Amino acid sequence: MIGISKLYCGAVEPGDVLRYNRESKKLPSHLLQFSKDKKPVIVWNVTRRCNLKCIHCYAGSQNIDYPDELTTDEAKGVIADLAAFGAPVLLFSGGEPLMRRDLPELLEETVKKGMRAVISTNGTLINEEKAKIFKEIGLSYVGISLDGTQETHDRFRGVPGAYEASMKGLRLCRDMGIKVGLRFTINKYNVADVPSIFDIMEEENVERCCFYHLVYSGRGSALVHDDLNHEETRKVVDLIMDRTKDFFDRGLPKEILTVDNHADGPYVYLRLLKEDPKRAAEVLELLQMNEGNSSGNGIGCISWDGEVHPDQFWRDISFGNVRKRPFGEIWTDMSNPLLAKLKNKGPNVTGRCSTCRWLPICGGNFRARAESVTGDIWASDPACFLTDEEIKK
Repeated sequence: MIGISKLYCGAVEPGDVLRYNRESKKLPSHLLQFSKDKKPVIVWNVTRRCNLKCIHCYAGSQNIDYPDELTTDEAKGVIADLAAFGAPVLLFSGGEPLMRRDLPELLEETVKKGMRAVISTNGTLINEEKAKIFKEIGLSYVGISLDGTQETHDRFRGVPGAYEASMKGLRLCRDMGIKVGLRFTINKYNVADVPSIFDIMEEENVERCCFYHLVYSGRGSALVHDDLNHEETRKVVDLIMDRTKDFFDRGLPKEILTVDNHADGPYVYLRLLKEDPKRAAEVLELLQMNEGNSSGNGIGCISWDGEVHPDQFWRDISFGNVRKRPFGEIWTDMSNPLLAKLKNKGPNVTGRCSTCRWLPICGGNFRARAESVTGDIWASDPACFLTDEEIKK
């Protein structure tokens, strides 16, 4: 992820990271991406079941019972293993994680083991009682997916009234004093709603928003032709930077990030190089610490059935199952050739990526997207919007 507020608006300095010696155990959550040990943030799809019908769902979820989900006892064992391994954050996702009845129990266990617990949810099932429980547990953050204004959101979510239900859940968490943010996946059909997301953030006093670039996975694979083209992507990244700076200029320092396209990092740097060369040099240092795409290294995924994936979008690849081996053993087993290569992507990427001057700070961008379009894990990411001139060494 690329912190627009951190980088472009100067909310983070290199010294802020170095003060903690870049150790993930010591770093505050907003600085974890700059850690040197890259202990993985774990996306845990605790259930595949979901009450909505989102057209871009990477898990292909439906509102049905799925077999083979980890039991409560098995899940607690996974939490203990992850804590012992040193995973700093456990992000509970789905499907819709709130459809799992033991979710509060698992969240509480996570916090007790010393990890930060985060929920990624559609927000529609959050009521006052659940918001109160989340607050008492000490939940670090609730990210609520919003695909645009009411008409756009309900169309994407496939259920009328989803927007109002999501906003109600957001307000309940916010009013309970829980840090809450929005998650917005950009595509041709909702890009016009990006300015409205900034308006909603201001009107509803929302602290954070992640703008996700589309990844072609699950039902999202059908949207490959509905992604933005390169020029459209550049324009929306510029818009996000402009609106974030407007917040800061008006004394509203919101946290804004873009996710799943690490070309955004060099793009921010190149823009700053024209506007503020001194800050550009600091941003380059931070981007080098970030190291770009972290699938299979600084981010990992555990599915509802215990399978371990490089990230939440790459479900056709498993490194093992936590029912058979502890996560820590699976994640550090360099006898798996793909896992070993993902931890050092540079020598393995091909095409434009192999000769790109930004490879050390981009990490070759998103491998799952490259595979989805070309069939080749190591091909260039087709969503990279940097020009040949911009990537020339």
